[in-house]
Amino acid sequence: MSTSQPSDRKRYRIARTVFAMAAALAVGCSLTSCAVGPDFVKPPAPHVAQFVHGQPEQDVIAAERGSQRFDAEAQLPTDWWTLFGSRVIDTAVSDTLMGNATLDGAQASLRQSEASMRAGAGVFFPQVDAGFGASREKYSPLHVGQDLPPTIFNLFTLSGTISYTLDLWGGERRLVEGLRAQTDVARYALLATYLTLTTNVVNAMIARAAYTDEIAATRETIDLVREQVRITRTQAEAGTTAYSAVLTLESELATLEASLPALEQKRVQTQDLLATLAGEFPADWHADAVSLSDIALPADLPAAIPSELVHRRPDILQAEAALHVASANVGVATANLFPSLTLSATGGYGNSSMGALLRAVGQTWSLGGSISAPIFHGGSLWYQRKAALAALDGSRSAYRQIVLTAFAQVADTLRALEHDAAALDAQARALASAREALRLMRVNYEAGTVDYVQILVADQQYHQAEIAYLQDLAQRLQDTVALYAALGGGWGTAH
Repeated sequence: MSTSQPSDRKRYRIARTVFAMAAALAVGCSLTSCAVGPDFVKPPAPHVAQFVHGQPEQDVIAAERGSQRFDAEAQLPTDWWTLFGSRVIDTAVSDTLMGNATLDGAQASLRQSEASMRAGAGVFFPQVDAGFGASREKYSPLHVGQDLPPTIFNLFTLSGTISYTLDLWGGERRLVEGLRAQTDVARYALLATYLTLTTNVVNAMIARAAYTDEIAATRETIDLVREQVRITRTQAEAGTTAYSAVLTLESELATLEASLPALEQKRVQTQDLLATLAGEFPADWHADAVSLSDIALPADLPAAIPSELVHRRPDILQAEAALHVASANVGVATANLFPSLTLSATGGYGNSSMGALLRAVGQTWSLGGSISAPIFHGGSLWYQRKAALAALDGSRSAYRQIVLTAFAQVADTLRALEHDAAALDAQARALASAREALRLMRVNYEAGTVDYVQILVADQQYHQAEIAYLQDLAQRLQDTVALYAALGGGWGTAH
């Protein structure tokens, strides 16, 4: 007995050394070998020189309330909404970023993806487990052909197991590569949510300001028409004016009064939207009043460069990351077609009492390796790979569509800013003409050449021109927001 134990220990040490060397060699081979499946390559930027069709966009867009100039060196800060110079807008955006439920969900999805990636990376390390067992057993020697009475005994076991699956074909590396790309998908989805939220808040605040100003102008117009109705009715009663003129003015007054609730409803809906975005109930949300005159028009706009857009917009980067996931999945499906090799080692102690559990006489160990090769799975593995290839093609098409949509959005906003400037200039001229006509009408009234009703008509036309001007001004501000969103927000910042 004394001569066999050292021999067992020696054999155990030799086997353990051989296993460690084999494992180290296998790991080294696994890390240096090539992974099957396609290596992901970032899609190239589209080879286009400009966004718009025909004549390139203007370098300077001049219009009422200031000109806008495209500057190649102008950068869009992360908090781009501050360029509108409105404290109320800044506060509304801050409230939304702190309380929005969708943004919280996107952040949770990112944390989930990061944890899944770290969990998947554990496959690169040996899997180590330990076990302890205690049982009371009755053993009958008749099971091995011995005519002896059965025995009852206690059995205590303490064991440890180490196993490692060699990544010979790179399937595990592709799996972790896909998990890492999935984390990028979640990260860019969070950035896209961030950009969408801030854009919606700024647009809603501009719309709220426009509705407020339109309501004020409409109420002034209603007051003017009411006065006009009163005067015309007096004239009709005196026989100097036909009563049909009173009816015409009353119809116009009713039309104006009917438009007021619709504007009020739009303002209420905008405020409720802002409350929802901020994560509050409509009854609890409040923001200071703001007018379009309180919102500045950004003068310097970042020049849009087609080759840089694909590296700026979160939705394009998200689609690129999804394409990376699909590419890695092809490698995983391909590796599943090949054999896998697993090394394992188990060691432990067993005895009939806890006090004698760690004695050498109860020592057990084993070293081994196993190869598993797919032979016949009814075509499942083969068609899983074909499905992964089809998913890769689909992701590639989705990426291309998102890029096309992004370029179209930039082109739309660039042309919209030019058209907004032209429309605003025309409305400014109409407003100026209406203002001048009202001034001359008042001069003539003081001279006694026109009656007061004509002044009211001119004043009404002025307010109508003012409402149209406010609508075009709001559209120009919102299209500027749309440009910032189309360019990806945070121009010049790291995504």
